Amino acid sequence: MEEKAKLWQQEDNHEGFGQLFVVSEEQKLDWSDMFYITTLPHDLRKSQLFQKLPIILRQNYAEMKKLAMGILGHMAKALGINKEEITEFFQVCVQSMRMNYYPPCPEPEMAVGFSPHSDADALTILYQLNTTEGLQIRKDGKWVTIKPLLTPWLNGRLNSIEFL
Repeated sequence: MEEKAKLWQQEDNHEGFGQLFVVSEEQKLDWSDMFYITTLPHDLRKSQLFQKLPIILRQNYAEMKKLAMGILGHMAKALGINKEEITEFFQVCVQSMRMNYYPPCPEPEMAVGFSPHSDADALTILYQLNTTEGLQIRKDGKWVTIKPLLTPWLNGRLNSIEFL
């Protein structure tokens, strides 16, 4: 807990552990814990908080940028837009990573994991770790639950660490 406290969000900084968009003491908070970090460009990251990021995390966000650029290129092609223009436009961009944890709730019927919202970015890549249904999208004015696709992301080179 001591290590986590060192990375707690500050009033002027949204990076670290905590909750985004807390505006008052009376506000109802989401039933989740969150860790947020700006991954690219490096000069926007609060370096005093994250001096030595693990190599696996650095590799991950580099690969996520490649994946995002590939998806944006395919989207451009599907929309009849020049792929090079889109990839050039997004080459210099802000990339961040947010990890959410939803601890067990004593009264789950009374809690919302995350309030309804729209992501304020060009592309969100979501990775779910289990079969818990919770993600919903608004389609034709109705909330529709999305069933998780549990396809592992592997590159054939890295092995997971063992846990006891």
